Formats: sequence, structure tokens, C-alpha cells
Amino acid sequence: MAAADLAVNFAYPTVNVINLAILIFALAVEVMAFGHCLMQRPDAFNAVGTLPKTLWLALTGGGLLLTLLVREGLGPLVLIGIIAGLVYLLDVRPAIRDITDGSGPW
Repeated sequence: MAAADLAVNFAYPTVNVINLAILIFALAVEVMAFGHCLMQRPDAFNAVGTLPKTLWLALTGGGLLLTLLVREGLGPLVLIGIIAGLVYLLDVRPAIRDITDGSGPW
């Protein structure tokens, strides 16, 4: 067997595993963001000073839908969905949690 054949036999399964890992990560982030956003009160988003709940639902749900439809590794549409979900989870969710628990500076 030639060295090029061995490289191809190693590369394709490796790329497929990496793409599957990225897909699972993207789906986990986007489902968590969409689910959390779905269960929050709309007025909490206004109190935090962020985008309205309907827009966050559209961003996180649209990213989830794009990820489910595309099913590629790190395509640009999947990347947009991951970024929207991470921004929600890392920025908006803690602020909403603080305001609904009463422990924030509001």
C-alpha cells in the first residue's frame, strides 16, 4: 500500500470524527440556549437591556435549525448558530439569572 493511500485512509475517518464532535457540541449549545430562552419571562430581557425575547428565540432557534439542516462540521451557517448560542449562554443567561434571582445590581 502506498503512503498516500494510508494518509487518505487515516484522514477521512479523522475528519468525520471531528465533524461529528463539532455537530454534537453545536447541538448541545444551541438546544440549551433555545430551551433556556424559551422558559424566561419576556420582561426580563428588557430589564437586562438586551435584545427582546422574540429576537433571541429567532437567533437561537434559527441557529439550531440551520445546524440540523446543514449537518456539516464547521460550515459558516453552523458557526453562526454556535456563536449565537454561546453569546446567549455566556452573556444574556447570567444577566437574566441575576435579575430573576434578585441578586443582580438592578
